[in-house]
Amino acid sequence: MDAQQLKGHLDLLLLASLEHGPRYGGQIIADVQAATDGYFALREGTLYPALHRLEKQGFLRGEFQVLPRGGSPVKVYTLTPSGQTELRAQRERYEQFARAVRGVIGGLA
Repeated sequence: MDAQQLKGHLDLLLLASLEHGPRYGGQIIADVQAATDGYFALREGTLYPALHRLEKQGFLRGEFQVLPRGGSPVKVYTLTPSGQTELRAQRERYEQFARAVRGVIGGLA
């Protein structure tokens, strides 16, 4: 995993991972890793500060819940309406960036 690429796209990955429903940290890590065939292996030390920052910005809402399996409550994150708007904006910026890079390096147009 390239830490610089992750740094520039972490918020997009996290917002997108919550697009289809609430998730707790371990699920987000697993989902991102599975969706990227292991390319992005998020660490808790990277994940939780980013989730807290996105929550503070109003893009996520975190709520402690007891999971059906039992055990201690975990913080489950949900995308807010402003988070959905931010996800759309970040996707568009990413697509513009990817098109510009492809214009320089070649490949699919």
